[in-house]
Amino acid sequence: MTAKDRRRRAATWFHKRVANPLMRPLSRYVPGGAVLETIGRKSGLPRQTPVGGRIEGDCFWMVSDHGRQSQYVRNIEADARVRVRVGSRWRTGTAHLMPEDDPRQRLRRLPRANGLLVRLLGTDLLTIRVDLSPGESAPYGR
Repeated sequence: MTAKDRRRRAATWFHKRVANPLMRPLSRYVPGGAVLETIGRKSGLPRQTPVGGRIEGDCFWMVSDHGRQSQYVRNIEADARVRVRVGSRWRTGTAHLMPEDDPRQRLRRLPRANGLLVRLLGTDLLTIRVDLSPGESAPYGR
């Protein structure tokens, strides 16, 4: 196992066992905090992942710290329809992986605390853009 694999496994454990359970309910109160809801590619069930990012115009921008190795990124590849909760408001949208975008440059435009964690824990940074639909969100579970 390479050092990069060990680092990704440790970060995944930290996210799954510590950060995500804490941040899911708190994300609405944290500047730059959001929850990304994807549909599980195997289960077909909604999966909610705390993320950091920012709405710019009609898009929500974020950077995945493990790129295509992240489970939510794999879910996006299977079904790009997502929901994003920023504050207490859910918005529907379509996610796009942006491998041509410079994720380190993008992190400079996103909330600092999240950017610091992504740089610290990240192994394969990948920018994601969610084109948000106008109006309110679809009901839970679509």
